[in-house]
Amino acid sequence: MNPLEDLFAHHAWATRRLLDHCAGLTPQTLQASAPGTYGSILATLLHLVSADQRYLELLTGEVDEPRVREGMEPTFEVLASHFARQTERWRRVITRVDQIDVTLPARGAWPEMQHAGNLLIVQAINHGNDHRTQVCTILGALGLKVPSLDGWSYWRATQL
Repeated sequence: MNPLEDLFAHHAWATRRLLDHCAGLTPQTLQASAPGTYGSILATLLHLVSADQRYLELLTGEVDEPRVREGMEPTFEVLASHFARQTERWRRVITRVDQIDVTLPARGAWPEMQHAGNLLIVQAINHGNDHRTQVCTILGALGLKVPSLDGWSYWRATQL
């Protein structure tokens, strides 16, 4: 495996592990948030999965149906199913990433960006890490168990 494949494998593993961990939380806990985070646990996880879907669409031009959108209230089973499909799409994209050339149109204060494939990849990895950390912050602030999602835990779980 190359380093980029490992980064996305970790991204998929950590997100799936967090989804599985949070699936057992009460509806009240799923609505909890903490200052400085995106929002509630459920809203943050939905945002993470839906943004990942958008990054893939921008990279490939392919729309995944059915879509998940922020503001929806899918079950964890539905959210996990969407993310599992996205994980497979990421695997396929990463194997041909050198062949992808994406131009992002101008939007708001952002100018048109040519050759933006690497930007979307960097954003997907950073975005996933950021929001998984925010969910873990909320869990810790509530005094609940926080899953270990770091690189060491990933390697131990998948490579040893």
